[in-house]
Amino acid sequence: MSVKRSVHSSGLRIVTEEVPSVRSAAVGIWVNVGSRDEAPATAGASHFLEHLLFKGTTSRTALDISSSIESVGGEMNAFTSKEYTCFYARVIDTDLPMAIEVVSDLITSSIVTALDVDAERKVVLEEIAMRDDDPSDLVHDLFSDTYYGDTQIGRPILGTVNSIKGMSRNTVFNYYKKKYLPQDLVVAVAGNIKHKRVVAMVEQALSRDNFLDVMAAPVIRPNIPIKNTKQQSVGLMYKKSEQAHMFYGMEGVARADDRRFAMGVLSAALGGGMSSRLFQEIREKRGLAYSVYAYAQQFAGSGVLGFYAGCNPTKAIEVVEIIRSVLSDVADNGMTHEEIERAKGAVRGSLVLSQEDTGSRMSRIGKNEIVYGQVMDFDDILKAISRVSAQDIHEIASEFLVKTPTLALVGPIKNESKFEKVLQK
Repeated sequence: MSVKRSVHSSGLRIVTEEVPSVRSAAVGIWVNVGSRDEAPATAGASHFLEHLLFKGTTSRTALDISSSIESVGGEMNAFTSKEYTCFYARVIDTDLPMAIEVVSDLITSSIVTALDVDAERKVVLEEIAMRDDDPSDLVHDLFSDTYYGDTQIGRPILGTVNSIKGMSRNTVFNYYKKKYLPQDLVVAVAGNIKHKRVVAMVEQALSRDNFLDVMAAPVIRPNIPIKNTKQQSVGLMYKKSEQAHMFYGMEGVARADDRRFAMGVLSAALGGGMSSRLFQEIREKRGLAYSVYAYAQQFAGSGVLGFYAGCNPTKAIEVVEIIRSVLSDVADNGMTHEEIERAKGAVRGSLVLSQEDTGSRMSRIGKNEIVYGQVMDFDDILKAISRVSAQDIHEIASEFLVKTPTLALVGPIKNESKFEKVLQK
């Protein structure tokens, strides 16, 4: 791998990974802003703005933007998280200059008209409705609200119906001009490229409208601890559905914690695949659920370790009891050597396989730079995973798996007191 990094005087960071064996290239512009940066009145503004920037710039219409990439067989999209937003495109390497110019145009010169705001408002409201129609998706937002309360990190990325309906063009446009600054940007490019040439193309493309005519240092989100003062034990949302969808979680490690590698292995061993402990206990041995999985999620100053299952509503309490029993056993006794090695192999293999295309490589270096301010060497990541020991797993399990749990439930269940009693056992 050949990862290189340049920092412009404006605070803009450019990271690249040269992969000469491919014929494609991916570019992503990562913005250090997400739903965590919104006030209650602007809840959902980051995601709303992500939509709006595709509606047109001072030199391109919405059709110009989409057709320029699609006419060369490329793909273009964007996504918003709680802590960052990313706009990306993947094209044949010879079309990279055009892709960089188009994606950069969204960042520097979008016009965000009142007509576009009103039209896209309807689209975002439909996206919220689509989320509400999918209990397996909705339960994750319910968990965040139950665990973090009405805080910036607890509120949904999409915002609410009321916040989206109440957001004016001026509110969104001012948010755009305030948050989309060079010092808050990372441009990541991976593929059959050369670093110096990419730097020149990016600087030229982002120089439109004097965007880079500032002097600043790169902004890294501070790792300020998040206090879960509003944590509840059970969050229940009644919904007519065939299954009860649950997410059982507790405090995990924050992003800057070096134990995140051990937490990733523990998560994989508990619910990372068909050979994981929870999958075996809930699905294979008892046939109680089709989908069972776990994941560890890290933020700046906070983290969550959680477990999802969808089951027959009459079996929901039994599934919760099994999760609690498995976690208690692992907290007390750790995991077997075979389980740990299998989980480590799964995590390593998944990471390596994820780097088979330029889009994934771009995402890795872009996300690393935007959240850590540096790109960790890929081999060092694999070594850190390999170094995770049975003692590491036992220590982190005994500390975190006994933390006060939060349970989110979406489905045809009306009585939450039974679940509260299970959690208090």
